[in-house]
Amino acid sequence: MQISATSIEDYISKIPEERKEAFKRLFDIINDSLPSGFKDNISYGMIGWAIPLETYPAGYHCAPGSPLPFINLASQKNFIALYHMGIYAKPELLEWFVSEYPKHSTKKLDLGKSCVRFKKMDGIPFELIAEVCKKMTVEDWIECYETNFKK
Repeated sequence: MQISATSIEDYISKIPEERKEAFKRLFDIINDSLPSGFKDNISYGMIGWAIPLETYPAGYHCAPGSPLPFINLASQKNFIALYHMGIYAKPELLEWFVSEYPKHSTKKLDLGKSCVRFKKMDGIPFELIAEVCKKMTVEDWIECYETNFKK
């Protein structure tokens, strides 16, 4: 389920009521926890945080001329999805996240390649999300991206 929105406020206004409070809290935590330099936007039908072209003119190799994505947050049909490219690209960050998760949530970790799915709003590990957001700076992400993906 993709939400068609023209702004972050518009996106949040269209989230189902039973998820809106948790989603807004996740948005605020990510926004407040990311190191400076990441900019929020609407991208790929989700709320995203990316490195703007002014900072990284090469942009995203899969979509030339667009900012380099880092984190996306989406309300899907049955869950909230957090896409964190650092978890996908940096095995040690993934290991850390997986080992820390049980310390912050009693719910089973539902993890895809770069996607963490939250089906139960009462099981979202907000403090852990804040921690993982602080772990990569803009410079760290550019270096990781260029090492792993940039051709």
